[in-house]
Amino acid sequence: MKVYIDGKFYDEHAAKISVFDHGLLYGDGVFEGIRIYNGRVFRLKEHIDRLFYSAKAILLTLPMSHADIMRATVETCRENGLRDGYIRLVVTRGIGTLGLNPNRCKNPTVIIIAGKIQLYPAELYAKGMDIVTVATTRNLHNAVNPAIKSLNYLNNILAKIEANNAGVEEAIMLNSEGYVAECTGDNLFIVKGKTLQTPPLSAGALYGITRGVCMDLARDAGLTVSEPNLTRYDLFNADECFLTGTGAEVIPVVKIDGRVIGTGTPGPVTKDLITRYHALTQVSGEPI
Repeated sequence: MKVYIDGKFYDEHAAKISVFDHGLLYGDGVFEGIRIYNGRVFRLKEHIDRLFYSAKAILLTLPMSHADIMRATVETCRENGLRDGYIRLVVTRGIGTLGLNPNRCKNPTVIIIAGKIQLYPAELYAKGMDIVTVATTRNLHNAVNPAIKSLNYLNNILAKIEANNAGVEEAIMLNSEGYVAECTGDNLFIVKGKTLQTPPLSAGALYGITRGVCMDLARDAGLTVSEPNLTRYDLFNADECFLTGTGAEVIPVVKIDGRVIGTGTPGPVTKDLITRYHALTQVSGEPI
């Protein structure tokens, strides 16, 4: 594997950053996870747009233009001979001092890793997954805004630990008002009749790229799409439930907090959206 760091490619064993980089010391930076399908980088522009939005929110000036980052991302895929895979694009604040002052970091570090990912066991995509609600609350908007895709993922990791302790792969996080925000790494959807519902971004949901794609696909399929505040009660009584994310893609949920969702098997709307999503990924994206 060849890893891109600040304009150069390094063998994975030689790909290193300084121990004084504030991305390591303080989680000070932003990132994107991006998919490669059939020799194309899926929704690359949208991912780089979001990277710039996250960077602006933390007052981090990216050292490359939007077009240059897109080119470097595609070049990294080409360098690794990938036609299908996963990209992790990271921008840290850069090398600084042991103090947390970001003004001491003069040059941000850009890292692009292109490899493979398998987020969940394959059988869960066929039979659906069990998930639980955890006590860890989603970050407040006036603290670390959930819209920022930052390197500080401890909020999500603490919730993931609770999921691990409960013996499940994923967990639902509520916001401070008790409404559903999202899962530790995925957006959440429910189906009720002919309506597809997902928590609003104001509830603490990430501006998910796959989330947006699935909403568009659902509209194409004739579903009504809405973004109401959702409670656990709404989830328990849904006809279907599924999660979306760049790494997860679209994965069915069949049980939440011990309550069986719908028939207890992946539902027809979920299956249809999975088919539509996979079809789209095979023909859409930035060519490598």
